[in-house]
Parts: sequence; C-alpha cells; structure tokens
Amino acid sequence: MNDQQTPLLEVEGLGTGYGDLRVVRDVSLEVRAGEITVLLGRNGAGKTTTLRAITGLNKVDAGDVRFDGESIAKVAPHMRVRRGIAFVQEGKRVFHGQTIEQNLLLGGYVRSMKRGQLKGEVERIYELFPILGDKRNALASSMSGGQQQMLAIGQALMADPRLLLLDEPSGGLAPVIVNEVMERVHALKETGLAILLVEQAVEASFAIADHVVVLDTGRTVMSSRASEVSDITVLRDAYFGKVGS
Repeated sequence: MNDQQTPLLEVEGLGTGYGDLRVVRDVSLEVRAGEITVLLGRNGAGKTTTLRAITGLNKVDAGDVRFDGESIAKVAPHMRVRRGIAFVQEGKRVFHGQTIEQNLLLGGYVRSMKRGQLKGEVERIYELFPILGDKRNALASSMSGGQQQMLAIGQALMADPRLLLLDEPSGGLAPVIVNEVMERVHALKETGLAILLVEQAVEASFAIADHVVVLDTGRTVMSSRASEVSDITVLRDAYFGKVGS
C-alpha cells in the first residue's frame, strides 16, 4: 500500500505533444496521497498536455509516468482508469440531458457493481457535495456553472479513484464560486485522494496547495512545497517566466 511519504504519481522528464509538435519537453512532478499538487503556468505552457499524457490520451515520447511505483507510460487509457486514475477535463463535461443522479450512475459503470451498490456510492457523493443530493432529480442543464463543476468531479469520484486530475475547475466561474469549488477540492484530500490540480487562478489554488509546480514553455521551472513559498510574488514571477530557465 502506498504510504503518504511515497509519491503515488511520479512524472519524470516527460516529453509529449501532438504528432510532430512537441508541447511538453521536460516536466517532472510528484503527487502524494492526501495531498494537492497544483500545476500552474500560462496558456500554452503545457499543463493540459501533461494531464493528457498522465491519463494516456497523449503518447509519452520521453521520460516516464509512474503510478504506485510502476511505469504506466505504455498502459492503455481505460486500464489507467481501472488502476485508479480519474480525469475531470476542462469545461464541466457532464450529460446535460440527464439528471444529476443519472450522471453519477454513468460515472460508476466502470466498476463491476450492481445497481444497488452503485446507488450506495451515489449517496457517498451526496455527502461530499450536498447540493447534488438536494437536486438529484434535476437535469444537469438546469444547474449553475459551479454546480456542474461539482457534478463533473462527483461523476469522476464514482469510479473510486486514488488519483484525481482536475483541469481548470475554476474556468468561467465567478470569484465567489471559485472559492466554493476550491473548498470542496480541499475537502477531498481529507479522504486520502491524491489530487493534481491544473489552474490559472494562482491565489485560490495556492491557498489549498501542499505542493506547487510551475511550467513555462513545456518545462518545469519551479517545484516547491507550498509551505516553503513565503511570498506569492515568487509564484507570479515563475508563472510569467521570470524564474528558472
């Protein structure tokens, strides 16, 4: 069993991209159980592409991706899901024509469970996100942006992952809703989840981070425990390419 001191996810010298276009050149990061690693960087820095490589949606061209001590660089995406990796992509991708509960049940079908057991798992998600339970019979399309983001996260959690990848959960949300979503993400780590959070909301994400990694032009330019970053301006400098090489 992976202890909290040993990284559940290790990305080392990652290189990946799209066809002949190399977007990520040298990214290294770690994520531990019960912790949040925040991945920051400007648009085009390679954040989403890094997540896609971790999940198998992009081919690993260089370096390695290890999960629980084993390389998964050549493992098929659906097998990575079965091993315990869940990916919530940017844009609140839920089934708008289905109810909240139907969305959650769909998220759990990757598991070999009877419908009655899945219903029990749905109740677990309602405990994490009470607003979903309150509106369980409402169509996903009727929910606010923040609520849809919580539903997308809940749907991913139905697969019972050990590692949760979140791509820009604050995207398009009002500041007060961003804080609410971040609070829920912070609460999730208390369940023992390892969380890799890609964000552009620097201050909101830093407030819940255990570890911070900054990318610039496809490379890691900063990696530090959040507790060791005394001034958020250091993060901003790294974010805008003023730190590292």
